[in-house]
Amino acid sequence: MVHSPCRLAVTLIAGLLFATGCGTSHPPSATRAARSSCPARATTQTPADDERSLAQSAKAHAHYAAGVVHELNQESDLALEEFREAALNDPDNEALILDVSRRLLERKQPAKALELVQPAAARPGASGAMLARLSFLYAQLGKTDQAIETARAVIKKSPRSLAGYQCLSQSLAVAGQSDAGLRVLDEAAKQPEVSPEFLIALAELYAGYTVQIPSQREAIRARALAALDRVPRIAAANVPLRLKLADGLHQLGASDKAAPIYLDLLAQLDDAPGLREGVRSKLAEIFLRGGDPKRAAEQLEAIVREDPANAAAYFYLGNLALDEQRAKDAADYLKKALLFNPELEPAYYELANAQIAMNDVAGAVETLEVARKKFRQSFGLEYLTGMAEGRRKNYTAAIAHFTAAEVVASAGDSKRLTHEFYFQFGATCERNGDREQAVKHFQKSLELKPDFDAALNYLGYMWAERGEKLDQARDLIEKALKVEPKNAAYLDSMGWVLFKQNQPKEALGYILKAVDLNEEPDATLFDHLGDIYSALDEPEKAREAWRKSLGVESSEVVKQKLEASPAR
Repeated sequence: MVHSPCRLAVTLIAGLLFATGCGTSHPPSATRAARSSCPARATTQTPADDERSLAQSAKAHAHYAAGVVHELNQESDLALEEFREAALNDPDNEALILDVSRRLLERKQPAKALELVQPAAARPGASGAMLARLSFLYAQLGKTDQAIETARAVIKKSPRSLAGYQCLSQSLAVAGQSDAGLRVLDEAAKQPEVSPEFLIALAELYAGYTVQIPSQREAIRARALAALDRVPRIAAANVPLRLKLADGLHQLGASDKAAPIYLDLLAQLDDAPGLREGVRSKLAEIFLRGGDPKRAAEQLEAIVREDPANAAAYFYLGNLALDEQRAKDAADYLKKALLFNPELEPAYYELANAQIAMNDVAGAVETLEVARKKFRQSFGLEYLTGMAEGRRKNYTAAIAHFTAAEVVASAGDSKRLTHEFYFQFGATCERNGDREQAVKHFQKSLELKPDFDAALNYLGYMWAERGEKLDQARDLIEKALKVEPKNAAYLDSMGWVLFKQNQPKEALGYILKAVDLNEEPDATLFDHLGDIYSALDEPEKAREAWRKSLGVESSEVVKQKLEASPAR
């Protein structure tokens, strides 16, 4: 079974943490339900003297016991009805009423929950928790005015409990008064000597308002972080609370503060592999966003050591390797990702990317064909197939796939049609002999990114090679050289356009510099150098350059130049 990096962590956290809130509830517990009597009353009760009170108490216990039996037998509907009858017959028992109303809320029966809570909340001495539950129920049933009024009563009764502030804030937001709701949280933030739980939950509430009031996002985020900054140093043993603190900081963008807490927690999570995996995933995300791929990879490698079937971790390791131009390592990671999760569609495209980078074009085509059979047509599938077919010099097929990619993106996500896409499209058209379409796509690439040096050079050289638009060609190549002044290909292009403008003397310096900078001998460079020396009436140097060109790559055209050049 493939584990999502954070799924188990979220499940465990939900069981460990108590989130203070307007609608907080806990899942039913079979262990708790196995008790033989109703939950203890909130206050000590004097035994009723009259028979009616005794009879009600007996009925409450009988119904609760029956509910326990039904729950153990997994008869949840019957159990819930018995628990409700127990609560109706024991209206002074706050613990029971809160428990049963919570169960009813989980079953989406707020009206029945209100029948229990409303009279209990009206009793003298009703707790803040009971009033908070009532406010929440009113909100659930669309009784916003009553929810707001009750929430104010909760705050008055329990000003250092977050429940009232949460209920009031949320009810005001539902009523279209988000600014007023935000001010309620500001009032909560002013409370002194509140618990760490209060402050962490308050920060979560603030975070919600960054979505509701986007115009104040940064100011609200600052208030949320201020609440978290008030959290005192939490004891190392309090793992759940420290994890909540780190999560809050991370979600609010204070990852530099969250990372040390996460790293410290790793040493304490030996008995909770799911939680540890979740923490490692968050650390990997923090390090990636912080531009520290090495530390991100360390966390991902740790994840796959502990969970060798974790497809997501292999996927991200593959992406990191691709970014570092380690194509073989990337391919190995991505193949493992697909082994453990064959439905991970992006992994097919990244694997094909790695295979193309390795010049394993046949492997890339095979990978993409598998994806084509499994998934619907997509931009990535068509684009990468075009790239692979281009590498196979099957330019007609490549153009067909690039065209399909353009159509798919135009109908869905036009942002995929980047300067790089149109550059590749243009280069393929040029290689297929369709110069008109090549120019169109190169110009589109430059519209999207005017300083894109690869397109500037390619279009400039293409015109220079044909002796067309030489002034424009020179201007484009000059711009490319401003971006990459030591690029041998760009220097060659500049030398060649100058040669075409009948300026061989000026061209020579560029070509010689290109030859010097090029890591490996290049047939085209030496061919150009020979032509320039010939124009400068230096036949011996011209012949030497052409011989070097032929030594790299056979060419009838260069061979004819060499044979036609007079020896002195």
